[in-house]
This record gives sequence, C-alpha cells and structure tokens, in this order.
Amino acid sequence: MFHNRLGCSTISFRHQPLDEALATIRGLGFNEIDLGALPGVCDHVPHVLDEAAVAQVSGAVARSGLRVRSINGDIGDLNLPLNSTARAAREDHLDMLLALAEATGSDALVLPCGALDRTPVGDEDADLDRVAGELAHAAERARERGVGLWAETLHYFRLCWNIDRAQALTDRLAGSQVGVVMDFSHIVASGADPVDFVTRFADRLEHVHLRDAVPGNINLSIGNGHTDFGAGLAALADRGYTGHYSLELETRDVTHEERPTAASQAGQLVSALI
Repeated sequence: MFHNRLGCSTISFRHQPLDEALATIRGLGFNEIDLGALPGVCDHVPHVLDEAAVAQVSGAVARSGLRVRSINGDIGDLNLPLNSTARAAREDHLDMLLALAEATGSDALVLPCGALDRTPVGDEDADLDRVAGELAHAAERARERGVGLWAETLHYFRLCWNIDRAQALTDRLAGSQVGVVMDFSHIVASGADPVDFVTRFADRLEHVHLRDAVPGNINLSIGNGHTDFGAGLAALADRGYTGHYSLELETRDVTHEERPTAASQAGQLVSALI
C-alpha cells in the first residue's frame, strides 16, 4: 500500500497512548516507525527513562511488529554550558536513550540542534561550537553501542532555525559521525527551499521527515501548505538518496478523529512521488 521506504512517526498520533498509536500505525499499513521521545511534544517514552521504562516501551514496540527506524529524543539544550551535576544527568539520559535504541533495534537516535530559543546563550559562534561538540560526543557514545546519531540540523523553533545556521552547524560537524535529518516543514517554515537544502547537505543526509508548512507555520497536513514535495523528493532521488522517509504529522488542521485518514492519504501521495 505504501512505499517500503516510507514509515510513520508516532508523533503523528501523539494524542494516543503508545500501544494505541502503534496499533493505529500498523492498522494503516505502515511497517516502520520513528518513535517520539520528546517530552511536551510526544510522551510515548517516559521522561524519567530508566531500565523499567526501556523494557516497557521496547516491549510495546516488539508486540506491535513494527520496525523502528529512529528514536526522536532530546537530552537538553545543547548550547547551554553545564556544571558537573547537569553533565552527569545529561550523560545518564543519553545512556538510557541509547539503551532504548538498542532494545528496539533502532538504527539511530535523533537529537535537535540546540535550545528551543533562537537567541544564543552567549556568542553565536560559541553556541554553535558547543552544539556541534555535544552532537559529536553523543555520536561517539552511540557508536560504542552500535547505534547511529543523527541531528535535525534545521528546526524552526530552535537555535539553528534557518538555512544559514544549519549550514554553520553542519560545517562544524565535518569529520564527525553525525548524520543529518531533513525536515521539509521546518525548512519551508523558515523561508528556505527544500531543494537548496538537498543540494547543500545531500552527502550527509540519513533520514527525511515529511509534513507540510507555510512560512511561519510547520503544523499543516500534506497538501495544505506551500511545500513542493515533488521537487524536493526528485532532488533527493537525483542526488542518490537511498534512505527512508517518515510522516511526522504533528498537524493542527485536522481533528484527532481525522488523523488516520489524513495519514493514509499523505502516505499514498508521498509513496507515488518516491
């Protein structure tokens, strides 16, 4: 029914408990997921992530029969300087997210590109250096566990909110093992062009999130915004992208009851374009 490289993020059904969201996604015909682990955005993974929580979540995923492509997580504001106590807490949270990735068979852990604030904590260059350093460190920790580390390098609401900061961050990640996640909605909301994003970062792209947008608004169902998915997906194909795609339908233009139908329609549209 859907292209075999297209999955669905559990964020698309964040209003449902995890077991129900997994059943909904499976029932629609998807075979793989991104697992939302973003407190305040998607609570499918407990914020207090301990061994019991890892077992609970990984058990639910195993029962669903769905494959996990990535875990979309957060270990705090990566541009914020840390004292020793905060550093230990971050390392512990990273450890548990990586344990969850291992337990679910996830390809990678996805982390964001800095705090939920476009204003740097201090000097912009210093903030970007700090984010790059934290991501590179997390990638080393992930490699030790046999897990990839990817970053959503352009996020409309975070430090790297536009194409220029995404470029500056990606330049700093040269030589690291950090892969790039492309999110169509954040690119379009920021006023950038998805084709330009592909041109700049194709060699580092590991995964693609799909949702529609207009400048200033990321929360639209596919077909209700200004995103030219045809051109963007064609650019990815032309540059040899062979990775996967995920519907991350954190939308606010449909009711909860309408979400399964909207996800199915989006999946069919994108599958035809892939």
